[in-house]
Amino acid sequence: MKLGKVEFCHFLQILALFLCLSGMNQAELTRSRSKPYFQSGRTRTKRSWVWNQFFVLEEYMGTDPLYVGKLHSDVDKGDGSIKYILSGEGASSIFIIDENTGDIHATKRLDREEQAYYTLRAQALDRLTNKPVEPESEFVIKIQDINDNEPKFLDGPYTAGVPEMSPVGTSVVQVTATDADDPTYGNSARVVYSILQGQPYFSVEPKTGVIKTALPNMDREAKDQYLLVIQAKDMVGQNGGLSGTTSVTVTLTDVNDNPPRFPRRSYQYNVPESLPVASVVARIKAADADVGPNAEMEYKIVDGDGLGVFKISVDKDTQEGIITIQKELDFEAKTSYTLRIEAANMHVDPRFLSLGPFSDMTTVKIIVEDVDEPPVFTSHLYSMVVSEAAKVGTIIGTVAAHDPDASNSPVRYSIDRNTDLERYFNIDANSGVITTAKSLDRETNAVHNITVLAMESQNPAQIGRGYVAITILDINDNAPEFAMEYETTVCENAQPGQVIQKISAIDKDDPPNGHQFYFSLTAEAANNHNFTLQDNKDNTATVLTKRNGFRRQEQSVFYLPIFIVDSGSPSLSSTNTLTIRVCDCDADGIAQTCNAEAYILPAGLSTGALIAILACVLTLLVLVLLIVTMRRRKKEPLIFDEERDIRENIVRYDDEGGGEEDTEAFDMAALRNLNIMRDTKTRRDVTPEIQFLSRPTFKSIPDNVIFREFIWERLKEADVDPCAPPYDSLQTYAFEGNGSVAESLSSLDSISSNSDQNYDYLSDWGPRFKRLADMYGTGPDCLYS
Repeated sequence: MKLGKVEFCHFLQILALFLCLSGMNQAELTRSRSKPYFQSGRTRTKRSWVWNQFFVLEEYMGTDPLYVGKLHSDVDKGDGSIKYILSGEGASSIFIIDENTGDIHATKRLDREEQAYYTLRAQALDRLTNKPVEPESEFVIKIQDINDNEPKFLDGPYTAGVPEMSPVGTSVVQVTATDADDPTYGNSARVVYSILQGQPYFSVEPKTGVIKTALPNMDREAKDQYLLVIQAKDMVGQNGGLSGTTSVTVTLTDVNDNPPRFPRRSYQYNVPESLPVASVVARIKAADADVGPNAEMEYKIVDGDGLGVFKISVDKDTQEGIITIQKELDFEAKTSYTLRIEAANMHVDPRFLSLGPFSDMTTVKIIVEDVDEPPVFTSHLYSMVVSEAAKVGTIIGTVAAHDPDASNSPVRYSIDRNTDLERYFNIDANSGVITTAKSLDRETNAVHNITVLAMESQNPAQIGRGYVAITILDINDNAPEFAMEYETTVCENAQPGQVIQKISAIDKDDPPNGHQFYFSLTAEAANNHNFTLQDNKDNTATVLTKRNGFRRQEQSVFYLPIFIVDSGSPSLSSTNTLTIRVCDCDADGIAQTCNAEAYILPAGLSTGALIAILACVLTLLVLVLLIVTMRRRKKEPLIFDEERDIRENIVRYDDEGGGEEDTEAFDMAALRNLNIMRDTKTRRDVTPEIQFLSRPTFKSIPDNVIFREFIWERLKEADVDPCAPPYDSLQTYAFEGNGSVAESLSSLDSISSNSDQNYDYLSDWGPRFKRLADMYGTGPDCLYS
């Protein structure tokens, strides 16, 4: 009959209890030979504790305390005079002893995996004297194991890899299960391994847990990952044993077992002939089921008529073959190319050479498409020369361009004026002959770089460009001149033959053999008695004195004309004047003062002293002006006395002004704010007793009185206005007067019983209203009925 797990555990517990009870007689205390043991009052031989190890079954689930064993001394006569005491690990808490009988019981459930044994001490005492009758000794209670722990994979779940196409029995990974039960007792910790999932591809060794391949030629390209479930079971795998499981993920790693293959045997691409060099023509790729380094390929052109025109390289990221142009394409020269291209793996595994050649071939045909190209010049750069003395219309050279297309369209030429802004040159539109259009000057521009445009007659949008460098040849057309503006001085105490200046010349021309200048004095200056000139024959000349004793009072400046001739053909000459100033020099011959005016100043006073004197005079004048100004301000009080007569300056203008349209001459704010009320604030220069007066009614007063009253009213308002300037210039244009003789023109006051009104009274207002009377009146002369 088969036992369940629970029944089997109970059976083991009962069996262990039976074994413990049957061996109790071995645990009883017996006397043996030993050293003498002395007690007070009498002498006897010491008797030792002798017993075997106690065993207790773990995981006891009963309700009564578990009997462990019995302690007994041969001194004990059974009359209750001996008392047993237990101490040590778990005494009184886990293990208790009957002090009369020596029986030991376990009061708690014990777990061997928590603590495998307990060490205790036992002692037998005389109950009356409480003195030991036997020596104290230690004993061990060992916890007996039962199978209560299943195997566990502490390192799971596992991941592993194995190369694809591996032979049967190739090790993949080893798994290990741990059982917490006692490996030295029974089979509770003896584990065997088995595979629950993953067959028939993998197997596991029962004792070691090593997982191995079980099938040959497993292909990663077909399936690259497997999930295995491994079981570990104790009790050597027998029924009733405990088990645990773990998972193992096995990945097949790639090997180079797939050769590259082109999907197609041939490819065709169309390419325009205008495609620039290094442009990509096409991308092709051979298929390879492998990955990583096993799929890396190299491409090469092995045959065809485009070996020098095209090249192929590999894209490291996509493993594509990239075909690019190495030379310019020309439809008129060749319309198509054929290439034989090979793709091969870079890393070949010798184990799989039998699967076929690890390379493949394909054909690529490239069709060149015709493109309307611009004209092409026979030379990329034309070099021409012309003399700067050439006349307008002189032929310099010729450029030539042609249409490279099969149509060979005629070409017309022109000059890009952005490269010839001054329009020095012209070109014949049909022949390409370049001529001069203006006089040339090498000294202004020695080389002209111009661009010539060649345009197809049939398609003006197609324009070719040629470049022409025109070098201007030099002629001797510039006379020599001083190399710089010389500042020459001569000391008053100069001696005859003293060098006062060394001069040189420059020439804008550029002769092939270099410059050679000749210096001399002009005919008028050749016989002067003051200076002479010496030509040094090295394009320089020296000016020397011919006498001594120069005086500024007599002549402070000398002008020496010098004649310079170049070596050109024909030679050119020029006369340059050298200005020589007479100066007062120190002992070393360094000029100090060269102005003749210095002799006019009084003796003993220098220029600095005169400036200081003038500054002092100006300072005194400024101080005097400040004092006078401050005294005048003190004499004028800021606040007037009450008795002081205040008189204002009234300026009258007979100009009527431009009315409200005139915003330039007058401030319009006064016209728009006639009746504004101002606070009666006291001005600093006006007595505060004058108060603001309200304006009277001017209806029936004569005009001259009305204006006089109005002006006085404005004057008084200005006096008490703190915003008015201190000296009034009163200008008032806001007075309307006492009205027109015609009074109001409004019809609001008209009295009429109907909408029709009589406007005949307009004729009585004078000639100014005659037009209105004619328009609105009811007389016979009315314009409207």
